[in-house]
Amino acid sequence: MSMEAAADFYTFIFSAILLSLSGVMSPGPLFAVTIAKSLKDKMAGVLISLGHGVVEFPLMFLIYFGLSQLLTSSIIQKTIGFFGGLILIFMGVQLFRSREENDNGGSYLKYGSLIAGVLATGSNPYFLVWWATVGADLVMKAAVFGLIGFSVFAVVHWLCDFFWNTFVSVTVFKSQRFWNKKVQTIILGFCIVIFIVFGAWFVISAAL
Repeated sequence: MSMEAAADFYTFIFSAILLSLSGVMSPGPLFAVTIAKSLKDKMAGVLISLGHGVVEFPLMFLIYFGLSQLLTSSIIQKTIGFFGGLILIFMGVQLFRSREENDNGGSYLKYGSLIAGVLATGSNPYFLVWWATVGADLVMKAAVFGLIGFSVFAVVHWLCDFFWNTFVSVTVFKSQRFWNKKVQTIILGFCIVIFIVFGAWFVISAAL
């Protein structure tokens, strides 16, 4: 790779990091499940990021090989939105039903952080829409640098998720000793609202 091509690649990676962080740091189902799980486990963000990667890495490679056109289909988006919304509502209900379990050692969701990361990612229609639009554009730009360049981009993008989720997880776990029960209830309530509101929004949008 020439020095000019290397400079172009590094510039692209820098811009990809900024765009990735803008999506990663936005409040949504994955952020909510990270907070909920982190109340019991400071390393929940690591497992949630791995679960996120289980969905995201195959999707990135499928887009690289031409899946982006399928994801722009209105029927596909509505189907994903409807069933994804139902899953998010279910996760919100599960979190609501287990909101008192902090006092007796129970978990906030009935499945582990890894599976929660998979579900929160795969059930979020706007995650797929982002990859069908902004993400697909980034993939095409990365493809200019070949498979190795694309692979570097894929890892760097996922690392943005990993470091952010881990930061949130450790911060929530370590700071909760300063919270009273009312604050913790408010935090959990925020997570429940995120799941149910996003889920309902996706289902209604798919039905229209």
